Amino acid sequence: MSFKLDVPSKVSIVEVGPRDGLQNEKTPLSVSDKVKLIDALSDTGLRRIEAGSFVSPKWVPQMANSHEVLTKIKRKTGVVYSALTPNSRGFEDAISADADEVAVFGAASESFSQKNINCSIAESIDRFIPLIQAATSKGIPVRAYVSCILGCPYEGEIDAEAVLDISKTLLDLGCYEVSLGDTIGVGTPLKTQKLLNLLISQLPVEKLAMHMHDTYGQALANVLIGLQNGVQCFDSSVAGLGGCPYAQGASGNLASEDLVYMLSNMHIETGIDLNKLINVGHDISVRLDRANGSKVGKALKA
Repeated sequence: MSFKLDVPSKVSIVEVGPRDGLQNEKTPLSVSDKVKLIDALSDTGLRRIEAGSFVSPKWVPQMANSHEVLTKIKRKTGVVYSALTPNSRGFEDAISADADEVAVFGAASESFSQKNINCSIAESIDRFIPLIQAATSKGIPVRAYVSCILGCPYEGEIDAEAVLDISKTLLDLGCYEVSLGDTIGVGTPLKTQKLLNLLISQLPVEKLAMHMHDTYGQALANVLIGLQNGVQCFDSSVAGLGGCPYAQGASGNLASEDLVYMLSNMHIETGIDLNKLINVGHDISVRLDRANGSKVGKALKA
């Protein structure tokens, strides 16, 4: 008796460890250590790597050396190296460092927007408009993140309509993809399904990605829901690096090793060498003197 899930045969993974991961780790890394990490990730078969962030060092000191990092990495053909850019100044800095792609970040929660980027949702959109226009004129793709899609540390549950509104606005402005972020990891399969029901009824599923945190161990379950709804892009962080500094107990991102293990065992193509990825996760965990956040990494390294 054969059994087959109705899921995509191939997906794209965006590795966010060098940015979203490291910016929330207590131990700062040198330029050379970051370059070594990114170069090692480039050698695993990953094709999309978020390599840095051009936000104010006052707010995110761990990303202060992003320009130098981006100029020193060994760029591999076929790999897109992106950077987070909050405004036009950040965009110009990213372009001067030869970022292949930039990303803007908003929130579905007004309170989180104020705490995270010190402005309202509407004000954040106003900041993005000139950035997206400038990127479009230069032929630079712009990706968007939406935080707190399933819950906020300040407001609790988030109205799905709020997620739809900001996602639609960002796509209409010219972003090619919106990454839906369960920032504090409170999503469960039922909540995720309900949200996707609304979003996919009004937005092209191929323009949606998922960025699921694993605070309560629900990330892979939520990814499976995404797969069953036709989502073909997922963000993850090697060794589960990172978390959310504004959410108590939000311990980390979905580990890339765990995601690749699940997908490969579902016969979904990623193009990623799991063994190489596990070694990268092990090495960066040792360098940061932290426990490896990947269950697969720990099991297969044991």
